[in-house]
Amino acid sequence: MMRVLIVGCGYVGVPLGAALAGLGHEVYGLRRHPAAAAELQAAGIRPLTGDVTRPETLRALPSEFDWVVNCVAAGGDADHYREVYLQGTRHLIEWLAPHPPQKFVYTSSTSVYAQNDGSQVEESSPAEPLAETSRILVETEIALLAAVAERQFPAVILRVAGIYGPDRGHWFKQFLRDAAHLEGDGGRWLNMIHRDDVAGCILAALQNGRPGEIYNAADDEPVSQRHFFEWLAQVLNKPLPPSLPESPGAARRRGVTHKQVSNRKLKQELRYRFQYPTFREGYGSELMRLGHTGIKSGTSSPEPRVA
Repeated sequence: MMRVLIVGCGYVGVPLGAALAGLGHEVYGLRRHPAAAAELQAAGIRPLTGDVTRPETLRALPSEFDWVVNCVAAGGDADHYREVYLQGTRHLIEWLAPHPPQKFVYTSSTSVYAQNDGSQVEESSPAEPLAETSRILVETEIALLAAVAERQFPAVILRVAGIYGPDRGHWFKQFLRDAAHLEGDGGRWLNMIHRDDVAGCILAALQNGRPGEIYNAADDEPVSQRHFFEWLAQVLNKPLPPSLPESPGAARRRGVTHKQVSNRKLKQELRYRFQYPTFREGYGSELMRLGHTGIKSGTSSPEPRVA
């Protein structure tokens, strides 16, 4: 049995913690506000209250864990990203250093890849993002890898694609509200992963990940925006959204990219098998959960176009 801490125990952390508790592990969940305690307890997770941006709140907490997962999430501007991700991770390293865990998994993002030519990217591909928020994620990864090299801190990095699942998924929710639009011809590649597979990848990284390694956590099939909307239009019997041009300047500011993220290394080294290998299985399940009739998980559709 492992003693596990999940930092930022929210949308991904709660189902991860429930799965770990179900396997017999002793699981703690760290949140900033004590109001989350009931939700964690209902999932079999022992609640802790603390804030990674305020290291003094961590010092009074138990700090001896076998496994630690940092899946905090931050919105807002670059200053908030720097405070939560970079400084927060540094605070966690210092807090845990006297009794380092056997494994520390950090959830980064595939937004660190700025490739915009539709090419396939893997973990060795350049990570030189244009958006300042994504550059801060790269800085956080560098800080962790330095801790591995200099302090034998057992960090494993997961670069997570766009997360969807219950009540989550930007383009999906836009489509259901009839508010979606294609960006130009809709050829830009989207990279996705279901929330439950994020939790599964984290568990696989805890079990099999090698400290100092980076793994892409994305499903098996990048999909063009047009093909994604075509699939939704087909299964819901709705029209395809209209096409609107987007200025290159706006795309640059938002860090919009056009690439296909490979999960080959994760599947080979961590031996993870996806519950939802493609968006079809994942969103098919979500449509059934929302009560759309006539939907089957994994509904078939034409082969995706090459952008």
